[in-house]
Amino acid sequence: MNKVGIRERLKQGVVLGAEGYLFELERRGYVKAGPYVPEVVLDHPEAVKELHREFLRAGAEVMVAFTYYAHRSKMKRVGREIDIEELNRSAVRIAAEAAREGNALVAGNLSESWMYDSRDPDQSDAIVRPMFEEQVRWAKEEGADFIIAETLDYVGEALIALDVIKQAGLPSCVTYTPLLDRSRDGHPWDEACKILEDNGADIVGLNCGRGPRTMYAFLKKIRKAVACHVAAQPVPYRTTGKQPYFQKLAVPGKGCAFPVALDPFLLTRFDAAEFAITARNMGVNYIGLCCGGAPHHIRSMAEALGRTVPASRYSPDPSVLPAGGATCDAD
Repeated sequence: MNKVGIRERLKQGVVLGAEGYLFELERRGYVKAGPYVPEVVLDHPEAVKELHREFLRAGAEVMVAFTYYAHRSKMKRVGREIDIEELNRSAVRIAAEAAREGNALVAGNLSESWMYDSRDPDQSDAIVRPMFEEQVRWAKEEGADFIIAETLDYVGEALIALDVIKQAGLPSCVTYTPLLDRSRDGHPWDEACKILEDNGADIVGLNCGRGPRTMYAFLKKIRKAVACHVAAQPVPYRTTGKQPYFQKLAVPGKGCAFPVALDPFLLTRFDAAEFAITARNMGVNYIGLCCGGAPHHIRSMAEALGRTVPASRYSPDPSVLPAGGATCDAD
């Protein structure tokens, strides 16, 4: 059976993605907060495969290889640069194995390099491009259907990632993280996405950093600015006008909640479903969640989009509560 690719699926309707591997596996005790390097791919591959399967059963149509922060710069910092190829290849294989259980697509994954300097773009290109090239080459050789380059905050670095993906002959999804009102090299986000579209990106948009409420305004402008497909994968946290991105969220009297005390701000499954509907109605084509997203969020998003997925068998049934089930009265 021929697999329907990402471009064709997007023409048919909204594609539901799912990320959040980094934070979810940290919560489960397989990733160290701080470095956030996906060593779990090598150390506990069964944990990665199980999370893929859970997202798949919840309705995710894309299994994203867990190679976020698996580039040479980050791997070197944790003393595992020697393992970089094995980790990248293994991550794609694990994602592909899970994808075959539900006819999902496999996406290779690039993250920001932390090595790009807009004051010296030529030197930055010489450093960043080889890191992206080897990750994309390994992903392609292991059968990735397309490549997601994400959490980028420089247009210059995003263009390097896009060019590498195009040179490999794969479809591209390139997304920025909108912590500020514009990219770190000075472009408003709608303009930054238009630049990507003009350079051949298949999907452009935003991921991470902001929750739905503080991302919507940017998404509206992006949807108007580009004709290509638009992606939105916010973090599932209640960001506000005063605390617009999750690195700013604070617990009164206890200080900064990022990165491991964010629980009080987590969206419910119903909030996630509302985001999916709002984003779809806005004309967003590729919808998902980023850091903090979990399978129950994705299932609720899929069902809100009118889909019945394998995990729907176990969706809540409020009519059958345990005897003596509690009720609450709102003041």
